[in-house]
Amino acid sequence: MNAPTEYLLHLADNALILGQRNAEWCGHGPILEEDIALSNNSLDLIGQARMLYQHAAVQIGNGATEDTLAYFRDVPDFRNYTLCELPHMPLMAGTSAGDRDFATTIVRNFLYSSLMVLVWDQLQSSKDAQLAAIAAKSLKEVRYHLRHSRDWLVRLGDGTEASHTKAQTALDQLLPYTQEFWSTSPQEAAALANGTGIDMATLQADWNRIVDEALTEATLQRPAAGGFVPTGKQGIHSEHLGFVLAEMQSLARKHPEAIW
Repeated sequence: MNAPTEYLLHLADNALILGQRNAEWCGHGPILEEDIALSNNSLDLIGQARMLYQHAAVQIGNGATEDTLAYFRDVPDFRNYTLCELPHMPLMAGTSAGDRDFATTIVRNFLYSSLMVLVWDQLQSSKDAQLAAIAAKSLKEVRYHLRHSRDWLVRLGDGTEASHTKAQTALDQLLPYTQEFWSTSPQEAAALANGTGIDMATLQADWNRIVDEALTEATLQRPAAGGFVPTGKQGIHSEHLGFVLAEMQSLARKHPEAIW
């Protein structure tokens, strides 16, 4: 039994785009240790994406490879959560080329890894044996990602007045994007139907518990739910994804026949 290709691409695109975003901290971390930690986080995510793209490429055939799926698809073809593509800065900043905001990165990584630690745990029981194996490996990595981001969330939220303000601002702006986690997409419905995917709604209570416990310790206030529900996993993205792909794909598209 194989998971639907679009479902594999959804999982892979999440990991690739967030991995690309976190890689932007390489050489720019607030301290050397965090420069290395975020680079390792990025490598883990891109490694997860590679395994998923390889699995999807076999199902697609026709010469598809992990590289063609990463570098030669356009914005509407990607199925990642909108949360993963947002820039590392307050969303009301005047430009997407402003200073990176460490609190924004930490909050985003925390919200995402709080979800994926549950997703990968459940996918270990997928009827797609290869996806189950990928899930088992990825779960070990995302547990570290969650611990790292949670520790920093608490340090920032329960730290100085300035760090608390930055963390609260990031949370207020990013948490609404997590509503996309719970809206079912066609690929998720197809994967659930054939036993290779999971019912995301069943994870919401556990995700809320993980998030709320950390926010309490960090002395941060959870903003009220509501507002626009993003649709990245349905191929409708923010303006930011195009900039991510332009930077990530430019070399491969300039030399499409190159062998890396």
